[in-house]
Amino acid sequence: MTWAVTSVVILIGGFTTYAITESDSGESSSPAQAKAGGAPANPPEPLPSPTPTQKPFDLEPALAPVTALFGDNRMSVAMLDVESGAMATYGHDAFDTASIVKVDILATLLLQAQDQGRRLSTEERAQSAAMIQKSDNDSTSALWTQIGSAPGLDAANERLGLSQTQGGEGTAWGITQTTAEDQIRLLQSVFGDKSPLSEASRAYIQDLMRHVVGSQAWGVSAAADSGTTALKNGWLKRTQTKKWDVNSIGRIEHEGRVYLMAVLLNGCSTQEVGISIVEQATRASATAFARELREKSTT
Repeated sequence: MTWAVTSVVILIGGFTTYAITESDSGESSSPAQAKAGGAPANPPEPLPSPTPTQKPFDLEPALAPVTALFGDNRMSVAMLDVESGAMATYGHDAFDTASIVKVDILATLLLQAQDQGRRLSTEERAQSAAMIQKSDNDSTSALWTQIGSAPGLDAANERLGLSQTQGGEGTAWGITQTTAEDQIRLLQSVFGDKSPLSEASRAYIQDLMRHVVGSQAWGVSAAADSGTTALKNGWLKRTQTKKWDVNSIGRIEHEGRVYLMAVLLNGCSTQEVGISIVEQATRASATAFARELREKSTT
């Protein structure tokens, strides 16, 4: 089954955009899009996927009080302790990205600009800022076309080490599929030194993620107790089910440690309920993982 865009209006990321409904017909990329999304003639080596040296810490017990409230919801959480490289996870399913894909779109745009040996244009920078800081969907749709839509995103993700992410069909960037672990890989590309993204490109994305508008500063930031939080959230009401996807990714500091974190959730009755669950999961996960790391450091 594929997905098509209709004229019905829904909400993704806080701004008006296109409805997504099930359809039996697909939409292929144009030749121009395929060319725009292609890899360079001599692409750099792909970023290796993060492979923990030890089994990831299981967050299921810590999240039991949260998951008990789920009903029909599904959730996945992944955390990376930057200093040690230790991982913590809960769930491994694929989810709609909603507007968290906007970080991936910007990373793709910057990779393509690097390949072309150019800086972003004034218009591209304005669209990028609106896309990340305000979650503006018109800017996102323009940049989605600019990068070559799903083929462009998928080609960039091969280089970024994202093996579990697939771009949305046609213009439906909001239903790009991803996993929490892949979002950690994306965040590593943005906040880590070993990345196909240049230092300037990484600094640009980081700065935008640190300055999202106040009304969108929720999600993984609920667990931050010091330092500067950098994040991107996504929320999408599905047309047929009337249920909400609510996601949050970012870099936080908690109890003196730096974490990369992704929380993906769907099946929520309202956006507000989804935000509440995401933030409860964020706090419970960070508290449990920090305790585990402290105990391991003293043994």
